[in-house]
Amino acid sequence: MERARQLVGEMLLYCFVVVLLTGGFLAFYYTPSGDMVSYDGGYTPLRGVPMSPAYEYVLRISFDVRGGLLIRQLHHSSLALFVLGTVVWAMLGHFRYRPALLSLGLTLLSGLAGYGSADDLLSGTILGKAPIVVWYGLHLLTAFALAATLVISSRREAARHPRTPAFVALSLGLTALIFLWP
Repeated sequence: MERARQLVGEMLLYCFVVVLLTGGFLAFYYTPSGDMVSYDGGYTPLRGVPMSPAYEYVLRISFDVRGGLLIRQLHHSSLALFVLGTVVWAMLGHFRYRPALLSLGLTLLSGLAGYGSADDLLSGTILGKAPIVVWYGLHLLTAFALAATLVISSRREAARHPRTPAFVALSLGLTALIFLWP
């Protein structure tokens, strides 16, 4: 059971790398601001509609940046896979493995903050009460905390049960299989 938990933890680490890479790409095109602007991007039904720059940049990434919608979908789906993997990781530790529980909480908080920083349909809910910059800062902060948790946990597990090249290949292969599954 220990090796299975270590395998899932390694897969989560690789999945998180995908989340970080796609998030880094999205961050180059995103501006967290709550001011109002008039949309003039490539999606014609919304031209002239007043909206926040945060939501305008989300639309620009989706419709005007080459591959932007694919990267947004990959970011979102890899986060969903990460949440599922973290639940499995916690279950393999019988919900007593602290890094798994911490990772689950940080992942859910990061996902919520990511939705709050997009300023889309959720902005009319309780997420709309806090400024977009706060949600974006929380999203980045939880990502860094999650990275530290995963790296520390991975190093501890590797010290207890050293990784072999076959183990690393298995975890990379299973992670790729999960991402490429239709």
